[in-house]
Amino acid sequence: MEKKFKRTLVTTALPYANGPVHIGHLAGVYVPADIYTRYLRLRGEDVIMIGGSDEHGVPITIKAQKEGVTPQDIVDRYHNIIKNSMEGLGISFDVYSRTTSDMHHKTASDFFRKLYDKGEFIEKTSVQLYDEKADQYLADRYVTGTCPKCGNEHAYGDQCEACGTSLNATDLINPVSAITGNTPVLKETKHWYMPLDKWEPKLREWILEQHKEWKPNVYGQCKSWLDDHLQPRAVTRDLNWGIPVPVEGADGKVLYVWFDAPIGYISNTKELLPDTWETYWKDPETRIIHFIGKDNIVFHCLIFPAMLMAEGSYQLPENVPANEFLNLEGDKISTSRNWAVWLHEYLEDFPGKQDVLRYVLTANAPESKDNDFTWRDFQARNNNELVAILGNFVNRALVLTHKYFDGVIPAAHELLDIDREALAEFKNVKETLGANIENFKFREALKDAMNLARIGNKYLADTEPWKLAKTDMERVETIMNIALQICANLAIAFEPFLPFSAAKLRDMLGLDTVDWNKLGEIDILAAGKAVNKPELLFEKIEDSVIEAQMQRLERIKQENIINNFKPKAVAPAVTIDDFAKLDIRVGTVLECSKVKKSDKLLEFKIEDGMGGRTIVSGIAKWYQPEELVGKQVCFIANFPPRKLKGVESQGMILSAEDAGGRLVVIGPTGPVKPGASVG
Repeated sequence: MEKKFKRTLVTTALPYANGPVHIGHLAGVYVPADIYTRYLRLRGEDVIMIGGSDEHGVPITIKAQKEGVTPQDIVDRYHNIIKNSMEGLGISFDVYSRTTSDMHHKTASDFFRKLYDKGEFIEKTSVQLYDEKADQYLADRYVTGTCPKCGNEHAYGDQCEACGTSLNATDLINPVSAITGNTPVLKETKHWYMPLDKWEPKLREWILEQHKEWKPNVYGQCKSWLDDHLQPRAVTRDLNWGIPVPVEGADGKVLYVWFDAPIGYISNTKELLPDTWETYWKDPETRIIHFIGKDNIVFHCLIFPAMLMAEGSYQLPENVPANEFLNLEGDKISTSRNWAVWLHEYLEDFPGKQDVLRYVLTANAPESKDNDFTWRDFQARNNNELVAILGNFVNRALVLTHKYFDGVIPAAHELLDIDREALAEFKNVKETLGANIENFKFREALKDAMNLARIGNKYLADTEPWKLAKTDMERVETIMNIALQICANLAIAFEPFLPFSAAKLRDMLGLDTVDWNKLGEIDILAAGKAVNKPELLFEKIEDSVIEAQMQRLERIKQENIINNFKPKAVAPAVTIDDFAKLDIRVGTVLECSKVKKSDKLLEFKIEDGMGGRTIVSGIAKWYQPEELVGKQVCFIANFPPRKLKGVESQGMILSAEDAGGRLVVIGPTGPVKPGASVG
């Protein structure tokens, strides 16, 4: 039997305040959380949504060091960018705070101290890399070196980004301090550990037996961790940025960011409801839902619950509907590579189109597997769905109402079979749409909402009121009443998904509020009431707008190629006598054509000042033949002739490999007489 709750607490993963939020964050966490919360509010339920910025940890200190500012400067900057852009997209937090607040510092400190006093931690001394010049222990991200798995020379102390292997800093070969460049030494340090193995039996029972309804990706990852058995995990770090460990002998140590960040949900609730916050965290009649991405499953399903179990007075989450990852144009979104669509930039580039992004991210939500965002799909969904289906139906219904009835809602008369069939199609929309949202199937719920507009368009196309207006206005009155009632249903159904457009539609229909319980009904609008003049809910997005976004991504891709370019190792040394054996000349390309039956080879006719020659070169992948005619190139003139695909090649054209792996023909920067020597 399904458990009933009096209230719901929704939390969203705390975005890390060392950069803005991007579409991956939105699709994975914030848009689905907002849909769910808006749905519960629409039903009149007691629900609050808690958010905030995660502002501690090593990446913030590294960024501050690179920019020559303080960590507080970094988090202040990005907290404000994140908060403002979330508001701009309509993410309706009841509170959006931060982990540098006084409330959070006290809450996290008190939480640690309670567990410490109860004897819930293990003290362990271990060796850690230490930079003697900087006089500090090195957190994992402050160490780089060679990955022992794949040989990548630029691996971090916590992970190799080349092969994806999780590492400890002490695993690295030839470790180097990112602070001074010195080779660190091993030095003993004491830390406090959470004995997760102690809580493994309870976690196993709670998740694997009591929550089999969780999404397969979440349940499966939890089972994998539990089957591998949990190990004690450090809850403190040697760092000067964070919440000081509140015990004697812990100077220079702070709470590990993974320990303090989830407590931010509690401290932010306290900030919102200082007198009643415990009702939302400790009352068994409260349902707690954590919206996160898949990279946070272990923290929210195993570590944070173990912390709550150890504390003893908190409720555990009822569900953790984690999403998979959203990619961008077929490539993994990456903050470090700037490969992302940033929310604050989107809001500047696409003013008034918040709901377009919300719609596309929901339609493409990575609910069960990784999914892909492309600008072409974004344009197609806007033009072919929002404009052509939803916007088109609403506009037609309102325009016809103003045309035939001066904007006054007509009364319905006797219904025909065609009317009853249309109404029957969405009679159960409240149940199906609601069930999909409650089961975190937001893509399906969005389809349920859009299907209402499809039904409306088909109904108008089938009944053709513009033709009946010549002979049967009473019949037109019935048709337009039904069409407007469908519009009112759309205002309800789309409220959780497209809040800006739903508000605009309510205004056009003269609806001050909407009632979830009326969804599926045909008496939402009273006959005789006036509707306002129609405005377009959506507008087409032109190719030029999309091209500009794709060109921006292409520039970023090329910049990344150049920035990541690493020259090949220098070949073994040669003498001047070896070099002198090569006869390098300059020639002018007279003709250039593709070699038959080859995708790689081009045939050159070269004016070499010595009667001319033919050279075959494998650069067809990077050049069209006509691009090269008339250009001057450098070639090796004293290579022995050899046949390639039946063509005798009398030399080798010189080229260089650019950062992207493309071969670029080498030639003089100014006109040179053919046959001139290079040396």
